[in-house]
Amino acid sequence: QVQLVESGGGLVQAGGSLRLSCAASGRTFSSNAMAWFLQAPGKAREFAATISWNGGSPDYSDSVKGRFTISRDNAKNTVYLRMNSLKPEDTAVYYCAAAPSGVAGRGRTEYNYWGQGTQVTVSS
Repeated sequence: QVQLVESGGGLVQAGGSLRLSCAASGRTFSSNAMAWFLQAPGKAREFAATISWNGGSPDYSDSVKGRFTISRDNAKNTVYLRMNSLKPEDTAVYYCAAAPSGVAGRGRTEYNYWGQGTQVTVSS
């Protein structure tokens, strides 16, 4: 069992930055691929970024690539999402997710543990 708790969301102006954190507890974190998904109001949850168990193979959706950076610190059992150049369309609840394997892709079904989410609101 893995418990995930996100933090770092808030209200920011367009062009600003935020860093989200996801603290993991429970079974071994360092062997799991991790990801961030987002869910905008009235829309389905969608993939944003993923990172493999050792910090390699980061992958990003086209909408966040070049602006967001996913990273992890296995010693702290934490994964991060650095978000720069934020846009109003980035407004969403951001969810952290853990996969049962060390490498995972963009599909929601590849991840079996989810946090409760943290709200990010970008004002224009």
